[in-house]
Amino acid sequence: MKKSLFEPPKPLAERLRPKKISEFVGQKHLLGPNKFLSLCLARKKISSLILWGPPGCGKTTLARLLAKETNTRFIPISAVDSGIKELRKALEQADKERSLGRQTILFIDEIHRFNKAQQDFLLPYVEEGRIVLIGATTENPSFRVIAPLLSRVRVLPLKPLSREDLVLILKRALDSPQGLKELKVQIEDEVLYYLADFAQGDARLALNFLEDLVMNFDENQPKLTLEKVKELELKKPLQYDQSGEEHYNLLSAFHKSLRGSDPDAAIYWMVRMLEAGEDPLVIVRRLVAAAAEDVGLADPQALQMALAAKEAVAFLGLPEGELVLAQAVIYVAMAPKSNAAYMALNKAREDVEKYGALPVPLHLRNPETKLMRDLGYGKGYKYPHNFPEGFVVQDYLPKRLKGRRYYFPTERGREKELKERLIILKAKKNKN
Repeated sequence: MKKSLFEPPKPLAERLRPKKISEFVGQKHLLGPNKFLSLCLARKKISSLILWGPPGCGKTTLARLLAKETNTRFIPISAVDSGIKELRKALEQADKERSLGRQTILFIDEIHRFNKAQQDFLLPYVEEGRIVLIGATTENPSFRVIAPLLSRVRVLPLKPLSREDLVLILKRALDSPQGLKELKVQIEDEVLYYLADFAQGDARLALNFLEDLVMNFDENQPKLTLEKVKELELKKPLQYDQSGEEHYNLLSAFHKSLRGSDPDAAIYWMVRMLEAGEDPLVIVRRLVAAAAEDVGLADPQALQMALAAKEAVAFLGLPEGELVLAQAVIYVAMAPKSNAAYMALNKAREDVEKYGALPVPLHLRNPETKLMRDLGYGKGYKYPHNFPEGFVVQDYLPKRLKGRRYYFPTERGREKELKERLIILKAKKNKN
């Protein structure tokens, strides 16, 4: 079959990949003076790495440049469509290069997609130095890379590109012969800053936006203006992975905002998750947890509001259920806070773990049989309802824990009343 004379041009982002490290934009915390990768390049020696960062921050480009700058063979594979067979073939090539005195960088894109067996397969090659492994991942390696492999590599976090970084890349695209220079499109600087903000640190996304705008530009217009771009009503993509770190990051920010009594931040994180497609019941579960753990008895109504939101969201669905959820979020955020019940639970658990199964005092045991009565079960138990105010002083804890306190109510909200009640009861106990 003859090869076509016409080949569609590569995407702009691919055409503009830097050819040398001096052209690489961003990641100054790794490539600045006396920084880790700069020192490695000065020595012309790279150790096994995992480049962890968001999409479009330069992971693949950086790996290629590290190989080029150190004169190292570069073998790229993708964990999406590769397995043991492809790994074995790549590693055989690396062994051949090694026999000729040349080191090989095995670059594995999306390494977090490899299962445990595939990651295990790499271990001896990395440990013995038969390859330099560079993995790229958008997922937290702590969760997605096995511990033995993680201990043999250095994890380098990469940052989203800054607004200024992205504007520089976009200007290069407009001025480069490999980019869009020949089209001679004039673009307001405001458009470049708008696209940089829109791309949220992702260079590939920014370049894709720019290429689409330029390729569909009306030649009768003298300049591409911000006003014209805004008319397109582009929708920002939201970085979110419902099973990855960002999922837990947003839930954590949401819960901490509730705990910190900041309704504005709590609503913001709630909307971020909803707009990214999160299951609203996941948000409600965290809301219920916050109502119990952080509001507690300072305002028992908060838990009822959160549970009511669960029922309403399940009944109404979205978008109608969003308003109910928002109301409950605001209520829980604004409620007085107390973790006294949460702390009481933890303190009691500590004693259970420390002292084990302490025997129940005889007077608290039900005398269900004659034998049990003869053994003293229930003897001396005082029925509180037979006493004024429904209260009588008596011990309810095992002897070893006599006088132990777990619940220390705060002075906040409804719990202030509970504290006053405890003070009264304690005073009565002290009289006896």
